[in-house]
Amino acid sequence: MIFGKSEPKPEPQAKPETGKPAAAGTAASAAALAAATAAAPGPAKPAAGPTKPAPVPAQAAPGAAPGKRQAATLRYVDRPDIAETFADSISSLVFDGQTLRIEFAVTRVDDVKPGAPITGRRSPACRLVLPPTAAIDLINRMQQIAAALTQAGVAKAAPRAADASKKG
Repeated sequence: MIFGKSEPKPEPQAKPETGKPAAAGTAASAAALAAATAAAPGPAKPAAGPTKPAPVPAQAAPGAAPGKRQAATLRYVDRPDIAETFADSISSLVFDGQTLRIEFAVTRVDDVKPGAPITGRRSPACRLVLPPTAAIDLINRMQQIAAALTQAGVAKAAPRAADASKKG
């Protein structure tokens, strides 16, 4: 149930999912999912229209072999009426072991007066809370975007900690 509305039940697919571990929301399954998705090839593909099937682990059918799960096919249903939130900074990012919490903020500058210092405010615009599997998906997709931006010359690769310690 999401925001007081019950979700439609996904339609199970005939063949079981292979190649990816089942995620049960635990730290161990999150680590297994991270290892499985860390080598995701190529940049993330944009959503292709209103219906985009995505395999999602579902509960095993009664009588099925233990440890086997069926993949569910979920359709992406666009909501053009959903509100968009603008943010120009991230004011906090916390992982508590169960969820990744990201607070996005927006900066507003006060009226500028001659001879006075420029002042402003930073206010929360949106708080996003993700379970470990969604947080890992976000991290992987952001790494893909960073690699594409670096390859395009828009961003420079940040030096790694090991590389920085060799220089000093």
